[in-house]
Amino acid sequence: MVETVSPPGLDPLGFIEREGSHARVPLVFRPVVAAARDRLLEVFGARLDSAYLYGSVPRGTARVGRSDLDLVVVLRAEPSGGDRDAVRALGEAVDKAFPQIDGVGILLYSRARVLDERERYDVGWFLACQCTPLLGEDLAEFLPRYRPDSLLARETNGDLARLLPRWRQRIATAGDAEAALRPLVRFMSRHLVRTGFTLVMPRWNGWTSDLGEMAEAFAGYYPERAGQLRRAAELGHEPVGDRAVLRSYVDDLGPWLADEYARVHGVKTPRPDGWD
Repeated sequence: MVETVSPPGLDPLGFIEREGSHARVPLVFRPVVAAARDRLLEVFGARLDSAYLYGSVPRGTARVGRSDLDLVVVLRAEPSGGDRDAVRALGEAVDKAFPQIDGVGILLYSRARVLDERERYDVGWFLACQCTPLLGEDLAEFLPRYRPDSLLARETNGDLARLLPRWRQRIATAGDAEAALRPLVRFMSRHLVRTGFTLVMPRWNGWTSDLGEMAEAFAGYYPERAGQLRRAAELGHEPVGDRAVLRSYVDDLGPWLADEYARVHGVKTPRPDGWD
């Protein structure tokens, strides 16, 4: 009997497998997760619908003092400006209390938005496939299974052209301090690597969240740009506060990637104002 091997990151039926679990959270990061969970309950109480971990911590690949803690918070109603201030303060407090992490990132949504048809292949997919339940009801139960196809590629990362002007503005106003530029390099590097990967994802026919593997998958289809994406993957792990890197992203790699993405997959369906 010939054994059938599923493509990377997919189950035997070709659907993207959910990443991460509490069992994979390294021991050193478990007090951080517990503190974040408790503070979310204190801040939002009954208004909290659900919360999730994502990123390197639930995947078991986080590095002490280098990795950040990533959370998704879903409220029963639409988040207010005060709610956004609250999660910002919560993240800063947890970051300050635990030296084993380098920052806390919190995405804040309403239940209605997560389950909205227009977000099914973006926020919905992200929650269902990339997030590990932490608190409340798991909304993945209300979402479909996902394949690594062109529709998913378009709706997840088909908006790079719209984002680039904002990135340029952030770079222009960041100043020249290494501490200010380093987080931008990390964020933009990761975003470009993920966009490069989802550009080729349907042809590669699999899924990975490892930046290095993403860059290598991309390299197989765009060897002329492979060096740039490999370097971006390195900077996603070990960022440097270098303005020249950022300029190369918004003046060269980013515009090329946005144009190629639109050519191959089309442009992401517009979202209502305020859904950024």
